Amino acid sequence: MPASRSPDVSSRIGRSAMEQAPHDASRGRGPVLRILHPVAGTIALMTILTFWLSTVFSELLGSQAAVVAVKLAIPWGFLLLIPALATTVATGFRMTRAPSRGLVSAKIRRMPFIGANGLLVLIPSALYLAAKADEGVFDAVFVTVQAVELTAGAINIVLLGLNMRDGLKLGRRRAARQ
Repeated sequence: MPASRSPDVSSRIGRSAMEQAPHDASRGRGPVLRILHPVAGTIALMTILTFWLSTVFSELLGSQAAVVAVKLAIPWGFLLLIPALATTVATGFRMTRAPSRGLVSAKIRRMPFIGANGLLVLIPSALYLAAKADEGVFDAVFVTVQAVELTAGAINIVLLGLNMRDGLKLGRRRAARQ
C-alpha cells in the first residue's frame, strides 16, 4: 500500500457495494431484490394475462383481422415476458435461504411446472398460431392448438397468481417481524 494513503481510505478502496451494504443486502436479500422480484413477477403475470385475455376477446368478439393482429403481436410480447420471468426466477432464488420450507418451498415447487409449460407448450403454440394466422389458416388444428394454449396459459396464470399471493404473505410476515 502506498504510504500516502491512510489506512482508513485504503480499507474502503476496492470493496464492492455489496460488502459496504447492510448485512441483509450482503447475503443477497437487500432492498433492491425485494423491489425487483415483485415488479418483475407482476410484469410477467400481467403480460401472460394480457396475452390470454387478448386471445379470448379477439376470438369471441373480434374480426379475423383482430385475431391475426393478436396472434402476431404475442411473439413480440416475449421480448418483455422472457426477461421478466428470468428476472423473477433469478431474484427469487437469490432471496431464498437454504433449505426452503413453507410458502417459499411451495413457490419453488411450482416454478419447474410453470417453466416447462411455457417452454414446451406456450411458446411453441404461440409461434405456430402466429404463423398460421399470418397465412390466414384457421382450421381444426389451429382451433385445437388454440384450446391447448388457452388451457396451458390459464394454468400458468393460476400458478403465477398463487406464487404472487404467497409472496405477498411472505412480505407481510417479514414486515410484521420488523
